[in-house]
Amino acid sequence: MFFVISKLVEFFLIPSNLIALLGMVGIPAALLGRFRLGRACIIASVLLLAICGWSPLGPAALMLLENRFPQPVIDMPVAGIILLGGAVDPHISSYRGTLAMNEAGERLTATVDLSRRYPDARIFLSGGLGQSHGASTLTESKVARDILVSLGVSPERIEMEERSRNTCENGTESAASIQPKPGELWLLVTSASHMPRAIGCFRAAGFDVTPYPVDYRTRGAADLKRPTDSITVGLAATDLAAHEWFGLLTYRIAGLTAELFPSVH
Repeated sequence: MFFVISKLVEFFLIPSNLIALLGMVGIPAALLGRFRLGRACIIASVLLLAICGWSPLGPAALMLLENRFPQPVIDMPVAGIILLGGAVDPHISSYRGTLAMNEAGERLTATVDLSRRYPDARIFLSGGLGQSHGASTLTESKVARDILVSLGVSPERIEMEERSRNTCENGTESAASIQPKPGELWLLVTSASHMPRAIGCFRAAGFDVTPYPVDYRTRGAADLKRPTDSITVGLAATDLAAHEWFGLLTYRIAGLTAELFPSVH
């Protein structure tokens, strides 16, 4: 139930959806004689579109997330590498009969690189369907496994769980499946903007992983000094940032994590 409710609430809070909904309320209201309401909604919709689409708001919110965990210094044997779902599209993969990566595909290529650098490390994939709609029977873990194998990773090295639907379930299911030993070093591979939420969930599950952030979407402070290249680029950054900040807040309020904005120990 939490999974479905969180998805529904998020739909209305994602900036691009909120902008469209305000416009959809404002135009009919104006046509039906509710001029004050219509004008207010339309003005709010246009202002939000300009602010979220052109200003550095989205990149700034993303940068706070991406800068939270630096690249780790690895000075001991790596017991395993955990790759979180979110880099593939099981629905397109199922319908098209192909292996479809999305814009977070660097998670997969980084895992391939780590598998070569640490040939004795276990590779663990965590991810079920992760969506509340669609008829695909393929899971994120299954598609990711097939892609890793196609890129040269030995299938014998790959373990996975296919039950988790969100980040906190990634943490609990991974901890239950792996049962890490004290002192082991496990690398957690996910997008840099997603890392704070992922670390909070894994810590709540009692699994002390080492963050290995990838898939950066911002370049640094220079992004804060100029408008975005286009409204679509700005909206995409703002939507992604809102998704992560909303997730951090929701998980904390629901008691699924112990920290609102996890930091390096």
